[in-house]
Amino acid sequence: MSGLLPFDKFRHFFGAIKQAGGFRGALYKLYRQDDLKAGNLVGKDKYGNHYYENNHFFYGRNRWIEYADHYNLDYDASQVPAEWYGWLHYKTDLPPHKDPTRPKYKWMSDHVENLTGQPGQYIPYSTVPEKVQAWDPNNPKGN
Repeated sequence: MSGLLPFDKFRHFFGAIKQAGGFRGALYKLYRQDDLKAGNLVGKDKYGNHYYENNHFFYGRNRWIEYADHYNLDYDASQVPAEWYGWLHYKTDLPPHKDPTRPKYKWMSDHVENLTGQPGQYIPYSTVPEKVQAWDPNNPKGN
């Protein structure tokens, strides 16, 4: 009889709304992420991103990230540090804070997101003159 009535679906739906912080929080989460899921908090990185897991979902969809609020709608995959990227993509089953074999050396640099199209982007400096130059009407030679 329990297979005929979808009471478990309602329970999961209201559990996701409760975890989001009520209806207002659920609407905000739907606005930012286009998805409303409930899961167990696995960890949090130093940039404020939260990582969740719920094994009731399909394999490949049961781990996800909720980006920090200060990113607003400008979040992308380059804001995920390498150690958490490995956990999200099933390269390891242990989250970075529980993995004793994960090396951390002094020479390892911190994660930096991709800043392409933003004020902090990398612009290379070229010392080579341009091969094709624009035509200048004020130049008397005409070239």
